[in-house]
Amino acid sequence: MNAAHEQIIEQALAWIDAGKGAALATVVQTWGSAPRPVGSLLAISSDAELAGSVSGGCVESAVAAEALEALEDGACRILSYGVSDEEAFGVGLACGGEIRVMVEPIEVGQGPDIAMLRELAEARANRGAAIYAVNVETWKRRLIAPDADDPLAEEAATIRLTDKSAFAGDWFLGVHNPPLRLAVIGAVHIAQPLMQMARLSGYDATLIDPREAFAAEARFPGETITHDWPDAALKAHGLDARTAVVTLTHDTKLDDPAIQTALSSPIFYLGCLGSKKTHGARVGRLKDAGFADEQIAKINGPIGLDIGAKSPAEIAVAIMAEMTEHLRRPEIRK
Repeated sequence: MNAAHEQIIEQALAWIDAGKGAALATVVQTWGSAPRPVGSLLAISSDAELAGSVSGGCVESAVAAEALEALEDGACRILSYGVSDEEAFGVGLACGGEIRVMVEPIEVGQGPDIAMLRELAEARANRGAAIYAVNVETWKRRLIAPDADDPLAEEAATIRLTDKSAFAGDWFLGVHNPPLRLAVIGAVHIAQPLMQMARLSGYDATLIDPREAFAAEARFPGETITHDWPDAALKAHGLDARTAVVTLTHDTKLDDPAIQTALSSPIFYLGCLGSKKTHGARVGRLKDAGFADEQIAKINGPIGLDIGAKSPAEIAVAIMAEMTEHLRRPEIRK
């Protein structure tokens, strides 16, 4: 996984493995124009190192101070921040919102056992989803797997699908879905900024192109590259509901096998570069191959939101914008 800001639990565990203490801070409720959504995480080491965020930078120092105290006294706590008057910047959230933050010292006092957090990290690494459930009155905890026989299973399933953590009575249900992934077919000029933007947006991005002269380390330094044929590469990569696929080559020998493989999977986004004429020809080939209209309608082509993009970087922005819309507003999916 390349996006370090998506690995907050993993970073906390790494600090503990290095002999340090660590605490977790989680946004559990928000009101008004809060800068970070419910479920946002911040990890704090006993050396006051930070990973992640619970605000736009307004309250991190205060939360870190509380976390260091929690590592000393072993007490979990719920913190409230935010005001809406003229002193907002000085004492809380300059945006005028309000947040409640749960602080948990790991393996200390009322805090969670490290074994539970390792199990959570392992589930994510194996492309699994889990709900980290915390009772904020008793500080009891449990992990709820997708197929769990649990009284909170129905609520857990609902919030997992929406990817939005929430309360169910006294239980805070924190969503921990597997990391986002992006498979890019075609080591073309648009792929260069797109791979970088995807990583910055939290995606584990893989570039797929059997043409080694195109998909070369010199052109894509530090990126994950595979030279397998696109359909075989996608099958090996794995396609699930937290994965997006983008085809960019304009070469039907490369794009079509990838598209056909993607259409038979539960990915949340499939975007294909090409003009309306090119897309029309693509649709014809897919129909000839036996794909139904409702399957073909899953393709976003021409690719990207219509923002008037011209340059490779602007087209990459349009693609990332459309991917984000499909991820965060699943009701707009075709």
